[in-house]
Amino acid sequence: MKKLMMTAAFAMTASMAFAASHSMAPMVEAADQDVSNGVVSATKVMAGENGWLVVHRTDSEMKPGPVVGYAPLRMGENMDVAAILQEEVASGDMLMLMVHSEAGGTQTGVFEYTLGATEDGPIKPDGNLVMTTITAQ
Repeated sequence: MKKLMMTAAFAMTASMAFAASHSMAPMVEAADQDVSNGVVSATKVMAGENGWLVVHRTDSEMKPGPVVGYAPLRMGENMDVAAILQEEVASGDMLMLMVHSEAGGTQTGVFEYTLGATEDGPIKPDGNLVMTTITAQ
């Protein structure tokens, strides 16, 4: 009986851990928006670790371009994340909002990524970037 209870407890714990890991899948939700105030926002970001919401320029080829803004993320659910734009973004410009890691840099809490670098680089679960693309209004 004791062995059966231990097996059931283990199965329940494993099921809860599995469910928790899947509800924490990294993702970014955002919509096309007016950026004339110098800010771009994501409605919701799920991050598996502390890191960054990074705003890249992009175009119809959907390749991440130069970074034009970023904001810190906490591990877990982040709501209404606002990144201050560091460059002018015009109406019609496409922006890629992407989750980056805090790993690999030399300073915690300092965004160190430059295009193509490994410091604070993009996370890639299963080899895929965690991002969404919007159009500035």
